[in-house]
Amino acid sequence: MTNEPEWAALERTLGVRFNERGLLHQALVHRSFLNEQDDRALASYDRLEYLGDAFLGWVSAAELYRLYPHYDEGELTRARASLVRGETLADTARSLGLGAYLLLGQGEEASGGRDRTRNLAAALEAVVGATLLDQGEEAARSLVLRWLGPRIQALGDAVAERDAKSALQEFLQGQGLPLPVYETVSDSGEPHDKEFVVRVLVDGCAMGKGTGRRITDAEQSAAREALAALRPSTSK
Repeated sequence: MTNEPEWAALERTLGVRFNERGLLHQALVHRSFLNEQDDRALASYDRLEYLGDAFLGWVSAAELYRLYPHYDEGELTRARASLVRGETLADTARSLGLGAYLLLGQGEEASGGRDRTRNLAAALEAVVGATLLDQGEEAARSLVLRWLGPRIQALGDAVAERDAKSALQEFLQGQGLPLPVYETVSDSGEPHDKEFVVRVLVDGCAMGKGTGRRITDAEQSAAREALAALRPSTSK
């Protein structure tokens, strides 16, 4: 695991070319590996894990705060916890094939340590810490958002899907905008099988239109369309 082509392959996977490759090496050293080595200069990933854990939490918190002004403190805390929990980080590490690069002791290797959630999550955090030290904050932030960006976006999509009207109202309040106004544009069909068309106005401007067999369903659909239109423009 110490020859150049293998480390270069990992760098390509990460999208980071390390100036000091020893940091990347250290980020993948499990403490069990040290017990079988004579080189006392070797260090495990523990300190880098500490640094990466703190940075991951900060980047996640800042991005959630920026993207979701309608989240209160509790929602922000829960969302961040879901992003940086061990299972999430381990899944990301597996997608990168990081387990193949772990340096493990024989006992840890034999007991399945290469795919252990705790080890993979810790190594991923350590890689973030190593990137931060070697490449600086912006490169490390880009790395974190490349991995967690889709999950962060999915949080907003889930809120919109669950209750788009509430999400839209909270979003507008966070932006200092007036509350949305829903107007029924039309209804058609037999009394037992109607279809309603509703539009939602934000500060007098039509921002979304939706259809549904009930007015409430049409309003939710219109609110989802409004959220999709409003969020990209406010997150730049």
